[in-house]
Amino acid sequence: MAYWEAVGRTDEWYTPKYIFDALGCDFDLDVASPCVRRHVPARCWLTRHDDGLKYAPFWHGMVWMNPPFGGRNGLIPWLNAFVRHGNGIALFPDRTSAPWFQTYAPCMDALLFVSPKVQFERPDGTVGASPGTGTVLAALGTVAVRALYRASDAGIGWIPGRKISHIVEMEGA
Repeated sequence: MAYWEAVGRTDEWYTPKYIFDALGCDFDLDVASPCVRRHVPARCWLTRHDDGLKYAPFWHGMVWMNPPFGGRNGLIPWLNAFVRHGNGIALFPDRTSAPWFQTYAPCMDALLFVSPKVQFERPDGTVGASPGTGTVLAALGTVAVRALYRASDAGIGWIPGRKISHIVEMEGA
């Protein structure tokens, strides 16, 4: 568990605007919206007070899902609901060795490993430090996959299986 996921700390971290700009799409529903809406181009929102998981059978259209990261295996019910819905983009930690990641990643139509690490925004608008783990965007559905490809083309990450046309020199190499 990374420092920003410590038990008892807030799950109120907001996805920066540049992610949505790179995706270049709108969403019908944000299923885990913070109480203060910021940046997510969605038509409807479910907050923690609404309990987005409770309403999962009624999710509609293309969803945005940045669920609470806290708690061991806390993402599993959210990922179950996302896969069942089958249309949208989910954001979660790229813990590739975690059993839940190995279970759900193959269910996705596309994955984009965001680079550099996303520095999420706090409720007061300040930017957090670089998190202890990276972030992945997962797509289900054609529109969502196209959005991930747009984001990759905009330079915010890499999609496995997609060749890149340039090599970046790493410092110290």
